[in-house]
Amino acid sequence: MWYFSWILGIGLALGFGIINVMWLEANGKLARDACGPKNAAQTPR
Repeated sequence: MWYFSWILGIGLALGFGIINVMWLEANGKLARDACGPKNAAQTPR
């Protein structure tokens, strides 16, 4: 029965991670938004 708690823990961790990414994406707080193509022209080369 140890495997039940292990699988439950993995499932909860994955669920938390997915919900966290969805929340960050909905609020526009992901780091990749600051490095998007709209800011690429402003970068000195």
